[in-house]
Amino acid sequence: MLYQISNGTVSAGGQVILSHIDFEIKGKEKIAVVGRNGAGKTTLLRLIAGELETDRDDRQMAESITSSRQVTIGMLRQNAVTDQNKTVEEMLLEGCPERDTFSKERFAYEMEYDRIFTGFGFEKEQKKRKLSSFSGGEQTKISLIRLLLMKPDILLLDEPTNHLDITTVEWLEEYMGDYDKAVVFVSHDRFFLDQVVDVVYELQSNTLKRYPGNYTHYREQKRKDIALQMKAYERQQAEVDRLTQLIEKFKHKPKKASFARSRKTMMERMERTPKPEPDDVHIFTGALEPQFLGSKWVFEAEHLKIGYEKALLEMSLRVKRGQKIGIVGDNGVGKSTFLKTVTGDLPPIDGKCELGNHTLLGYFDQQSASIQSDKQVVEHFHDLFPSMTEKEVRQTLGAYLFKGKDTSKKVDALSGGEKARLVLAELLTSRPNLLVLDEPTNHMDIQAKETLESAFQAYTGTILFVSHDRYFIRQVADAILVFENQGVMYYPFGYEHYLKRSRQGSGENLTAMIRAEEQALIADFKAVPKAERHRLREISTEDAYLDWKFRLAAEPMETARAKVEDLWDRYISIREELRIAPWDDTVSEEHKEYLHQEEISAKQNLDKAWDRWTDCCIEWLDLYIAERE
Repeated sequence: MLYQISNGTVSAGGQVILSHIDFEIKGKEKIAVVGRNGAGKTTLLRLIAGELETDRDDRQMAESITSSRQVTIGMLRQNAVTDQNKTVEEMLLEGCPERDTFSKERFAYEMEYDRIFTGFGFEKEQKKRKLSSFSGGEQTKISLIRLLLMKPDILLLDEPTNHLDITTVEWLEEYMGDYDKAVVFVSHDRFFLDQVVDVVYELQSNTLKRYPGNYTHYREQKRKDIALQMKAYERQQAEVDRLTQLIEKFKHKPKKASFARSRKTMMERMERTPKPEPDDVHIFTGALEPQFLGSKWVFEAEHLKIGYEKALLEMSLRVKRGQKIGIVGDNGVGKSTFLKTVTGDLPPIDGKCELGNHTLLGYFDQQSASIQSDKQVVEHFHDLFPSMTEKEVRQTLGAYLFKGKDTSKKVDALSGGEKARLVLAELLTSRPNLLVLDEPTNHMDIQAKETLESAFQAYTGTILFVSHDRYFIRQVADAILVFENQGVMYYPFGYEHYLKRSRQGSGENLTAMIRAEEQALIADFKAVPKAERHRLREISTEDAYLDWKFRLAAEPMETARAKVEDLWDRYISIREELRIAPWDDTVSEEHKEYLHQEEISAKQNLDKAWDRWTDCCIEWLDLYIAERE
């Protein structure tokens, strides 16, 4: 145990901020601290850093904070740069333990700070500049570089990804994977936390709870814990009601009075299960169906050139009904311009594009969240959907986290994130079959983002969206459009798989990624009836040979897919047994433990089979692209 807080309480101004918390750091753990704004996350970091002390408890003789040895602790603070006249190099070399310019240790240190300095997006020449010549955000990055070079035993980072672009954040994720010291993070970047942490502590109601695993595992486990606790609470409430009825029935009957008293004593001694605090995230369990199904091809573009006065890029593309496509790329490459062209707000410079028949479009951009109204939220929403009853309006608003007093707020008084959430609730309730979204979750807290992720997952229509939130992209997108080098590349799998493949090689050599024009051709080929394909093969022996090669490549793909389906059924079956086991008195503790181990094993086997299946799919695409070349 490197560091430990046991039963620690912190108060300020007579108000308890942290109440009887337990917290520990083992070895080189990477730990995330999560919770709502104001929950006490920064207070916990300051406590670990030694800036605060736990409240004194005369009944507790032992120290509430202990460590296995003398540990060094480093914390990233705002305005950490004090001497603005120093150069970056002078500041960074202050932390070098070796003063001999020609020593191996000094050389290794300088090599390391060059690597980190350039990894954070700076040029080597910039280390000669004075700190005063850098912006506040750049100075914060330099302070973080100095901390990483110091390598304290415990590194405390509060929102480390602020002021970093996606490329730099990805570099930091990889660096943290090899970092050989303990780190405690506070961050709203859920994808970053998923990549770097192996333990999550949640701060809620002034208390801490530890969850092994990354952010996604924490969210899954928390939902499971809430469900189990709610069932236990409901069972106990039913038992309390039963005992209460028995007591009322028999307490006035002389022959049964002792029985009634024993039941009352039993109920009073019963250790009460608290009602769990509900999760602030709403999960949509049913499908959100569009009002009209629409045509098979929702959007088609042929040699489409987009831009304003000058063309930014050219593409040919077909979007199929039901696809959810995330659009990624650097700022200024044309992502928002493309969305405006799809919606018809911006005419194409050249080429053709059109929406499919019976397409009902819903469009959200940053101006959409600038709605103005002096009406209450519930009135504003009801005016848009007059056929809904007031109960239905409140239920719908509640699903998008407008509950209780929130529905009585004036629309003008809502924050930017709340207005965006209200507009998106309106869009989804109007049931379009094509959603075009430009940064839909900007300025939203995590609870709002996860609610909308659930809504977009439940939505069965088509989505084209731009977002810089990588976790949101991963949760929603089933395909990726990459805007780069004045062109558009199509990736037919999810965002995380795209990142995995792109890190194995450059974007230009990413064989699973194909040009949007080629994606359209593949769609055309699949649209040809099988009978017609056979006639084509009769005409061309070359086509028949290619078909044979593709069929050979497809066989392992189909085998892998079948294995995924079998293992998925096995995994779901075990999870169902685990769900029922706590309430079945006939199931022994040994069998429950066996089921837990089986669940872990089944999940590992399923992950391996899924990776094998996607690799087979990519091999088929590799073959397709090689034959086209």
